Amino acid sequence: MEVLFMFGVMLLLIAIGLPIGYAIATSTIVTFIGFSNIPLQIVSQNAFTGIDSFVLLAIPFFILAGILMSAGGVARRLIDIADACIGWITGGLGMSAILTATFFGAISGSGAATTSAVGSLMLPEMKRKKYGDEFSACLIASAGSIGVIIPPSIPFVVYGVTVGISIGDLFLAGIPAGLMMCTVLMFACYVVSKKNGYRGSDTKPSVKHIAITFKEGIWALLAPVIVLGGIYSGIFTPTESAVVAVVYSIIVGCFVYKELDFKKLKESFYLAAVLNGVIVFIIGFSGAMAKYMTLENVPQKVSELILTLTSNPIIILIIINIFLLIVGMLIDNIPAIIILSPIFLPIAQSVGVSPLQFGVLIVLNLAIGYVTPPYGTTLFVAAAVAKISIDRLFRYAIIFSLVLCIPLLLVTYFPWFTDGFVALLK
Repeated sequence: MEVLFMFGVMLLLIAIGLPIGYAIATSTIVTFIGFSNIPLQIVSQNAFTGIDSFVLLAIPFFILAGILMSAGGVARRLIDIADACIGWITGGLGMSAILTATFFGAISGSGAATTSAVGSLMLPEMKRKKYGDEFSACLIASAGSIGVIIPPSIPFVVYGVTVGISIGDLFLAGIPAGLMMCTVLMFACYVVSKKNGYRGSDTKPSVKHIAITFKEGIWALLAPVIVLGGIYSGIFTPTESAVVAVVYSIIVGCFVYKELDFKKLKESFYLAAVLNGVIVFIIGFSGAMAKYMTLENVPQKVSELILTLTSNPIIILIIINIFLLIVGMLIDNIPAIIILSPIFLPIAQSVGVSPLQFGVLIVLNLAIGYVTPPYGTTLFVAAAVAKISIDRLFRYAIIFSLVLCIPLLLVTYFPWFTDGFVALLK
């Protein structure tokens, strides 16, 4: 009863427009006061201890790296490479956006940053080529969701800290899921483009043009190689890799592409500080909410409830997926991961799902929530960049959300795509 009240208050506050961090904090404090004899200071204590982690330092640095690379010309060169490779086929411009988002996600670790960077460059061009505004914006939003799955991923960092497993292994496990998302979105883009007559580039590029494009964009392509290669070779930790990404992005932006001046540097640092402040606030109070649910034995109660309904592993995983998909429509992925991982991980483990597989499963569910109303993060970003109302995107949002359920089902029922892939590479 207390937990239902807490979630009800939180969703009500979100519905009336209160920022999600304040909604989580307010609902937690009100529940502590109204239903618990536990001292209220435990809220502030857990809010601070929840962010007192060296590993979480990776978050602001990955955010900053993504912003710097976007401002420094990296995103544009990734688009040039993708367009040279596949931009000439039917729907090629949309496919180029998806491929670019996949590459850029391997730098930023953020869905919103990926959507903003790719959308600001691709949406005007797609409009010029007579692609539908709704289709283009929703495609970019869906592609942006790959940014939280393909490594490095900020939600994977949060999940790894929450449940205490290797973030490097989570990054590896996210590769197949991210590539599957890219593949199914490109297929959907082709089908819709074929139906609506969305053409690619006017001419097929020559081998020489492709080679020149790759040469100019080699520094952009090296970014994920250096960041992820350093982690898996043991040269540096995920947190240290985030710092390396920042240094690399400054060097490339300032001295190689020469598009990152002092003004852009200052703006990038300011934006990263603001975004990190929001995320840290959410993480802290999400930890306090999760602590309350632990004290009230909510994980055990939910587990008992689900296991009394059925003992069939397939149905149990369907129930978990449906619940997570609904949650992804309503709240952001970071608080959802912190609050729900301790509840559903034990249930998933009871039916043979490892913490590694569940980590990809929960983040993938919540990534689909990025493109579903009413709280589709990348959907809002794409609509803002495209300068169209959010309600115009709902039709294509449903289509792309259903398409993204294909890799979700594969990750859910075939452990090879997570555990097996990691074991193969290690």
